[in-house]
Amino acid sequence: MMPPATPAPLWLRLAAAVYDLFPLIGLWMLTVGLAMLAVHGGVDVAHPSPLYRSGLRAALLAVTAAYFVLSWVRGGQTIGMRAWRLRVVSADGAPLTWRRALARFLLALCSLAALGLGYMWCAIDARRRGWHDIACRSTVVRLGS
Repeated sequence: MMPPATPAPLWLRLAAAVYDLFPLIGLWMLTVGLAMLAVHGGVDVAHPSPLYRSGLRAALLAVTAAYFVLSWVRGGQTIGMRAWRLRVVSADGAPLTWRRALARFLLALCSLAALGLGYMWCAIDARRRGWHDIACRSTVVRLGS
């Protein structure tokens, strides 16, 4: 019988987030490169057209969402979470569904937009959950060695 998984402390979650920046930066560079090809080499974030800026931002957000949602649904781990032996699971220990993973991503953005308070909540919550975890009935657990 496997011992129950322990909730991951905030510092491990933040360490995994730092690791996740590296593949994300690569994906963002690829996205901008494809945008440059689509507009024949002219990607300018100061472009006066709101449609242009909004389209590029939407593409970057979609790539970011795809990275997290796909990772959480297919194995429960991003690259950073693998490095630190963490996994996101539903409250019952099951893998996240597509719907729950997407909701968790969107609510994690809200947790971040609130000056990171949604993430800092992990430090005071008895089960070490952020606002997005509480709302989506998920938790980040530390895997055994």
